[in-house]
Amino acid sequence: MPKKKKLHIKKDDLVLVLSGKDRGRQGVVLEIYPKKERAVVEGVHFIKRHLRPNQMGQGGIVEREGTIHISNLKKIDR
Repeated sequence: MPKKKKLHIKKDDLVLVLSGKDRGRQGVVLEIYPKKERAVVEGVHFIKRHLRPNQMGQGGIVEREGTIHISNLKKIDR
């Protein structure tokens, strides 16, 4: 059985993005995916999702936060 890795950040931590297109930006961690070693950070790394219209008639292109690898994040003291 593989060992469970200890992550250095948790939900609701304030983090700094160390690399990528959003380098230098700060945000609060919204979600953590420990098995994939990825996190969703508020206001950082937006992606576009193309949604099929539903019965309410809503669809189109929606922007939301994508995941970032945890190695690209640094915890900041508040």
